[in-house]
Amino acid sequence: MRFAYADPPYLGVAKKRYPDHPESWVYDTVEGHHQLIDRLVTEFPDGWALSMAATNLRELLPLCPGGSRVMVWAKTYTMFLKGVNPAYSWEPIIVYGGRKRGLDRPTLRDWLALPSPHVRGRAFTGQKPEQLCYWLFDVLGMQADDELVDLFPGSGAVARAWESWRNQAPLGLGA
Repeated sequence: MRFAYADPPYLGVAKKRYPDHPESWVYDTVEGHHQLIDRLVTEFPDGWALSMAATNLRELLPLCPGGSRVMVWAKTYTMFLKGVNPAYSWEPIIVYGGRKRGLDRPTLRDWLALPSPHVRGRAFTGQKPEQLCYWLFDVLGMQADDELVDLFPGSGAVARAWESWRNQAPLGLGA
C-alpha cells in the first residue's frame, strides 16, 4: 500500500517561518491547503496523515473527507511564547484511511504525549520526533513493505524514522 505524510508550513505562518522557501506563501492561504488535501485524497487513497497548528483545525478539517480522524500530539514540554497564555501545547494531525486494526492488535489511543524536539535547540523548524512518526505509522496500520511518501521532507526526520521502523517491523506485520 502507498501512504503519505504531509507536514506543510502551517496556515498563516508560512512566510514568517520559511521566508527563504519560494513557495511557502501558498500555505498562508486556505486554498493552498485545500489543494494539498485534494492531492492527498487523489494520490494516496490507501491513507495519509496531515499535521497542522491547533489554530488551523477549524478552517482545515471541513476540507477533509468524511471518515477523517483528528489525532492529537500533546507536547509534554514545549516552547512558551511571550503573551500567549494558555500555551499552544498540542497539534492536531488529521488521519484518513489506513488498514483496519484487527482485534488481535492492541488498541491505540488517538493521542500521543511527548515533548517537542524544538525546546532542546536541536530541531529543524517543524521537525517531528521519531516516536511521533512511529505512532502515526501504527495508527495508519502501515507495514514494512508499504511505501511512505513524505511530501514535505524538511530535515529528513520522517524518512529516517520510516527506515528505522521498517527495519524493526516483521515484514507484513507493522510495528
